[in-house]
Amino acid sequence: MSKHTYPDPDISVETEAYWQAANDGKLLVKKCDACGKTHFYPRSICPCCFSNETSWMEASGKGHVYSYSVMRRAKQPYAIAYVRLEEDVTMLTNLVEADLDELRVEMPVEVTFRKSESGQALPVFRPLKD
Repeated sequence: MSKHTYPDPDISVETEAYWQAANDGKLLVKKCDACGKTHFYPRSICPCCFSNETSWMEASGKGHVYSYSVMRRAKQPYAIAYVRLEEDVTMLTNLVEADLDELRVEMPVEVTFRKSESGQALPVFRPLKD
């Protein structure tokens, strides 16, 4: 069975801290200091109030599956999902370490990291262990 490979992310000045934190095993999200809302994908302008007063915060890494899709026609089947974090943001991600037939909406998940082709850590999610 072939191992799934992940393409390298596009890293910009705006997202460099996010990707460095991922290399350190941390998941960051942006929080607006003006309106207090969190947002993802990281950007310097708040998409809720358009303030440029945003800062990084470490996320819990826990959430639940909002929606998912299983790709079975690939060499190795895999699942992609929207995961809703406890911090009230939704991320598009891969689900790993899961029985693809056991996936369900609202399944509790936690972040883990996989390496891209060049070694950059990428946040993915696995079922939360009891």
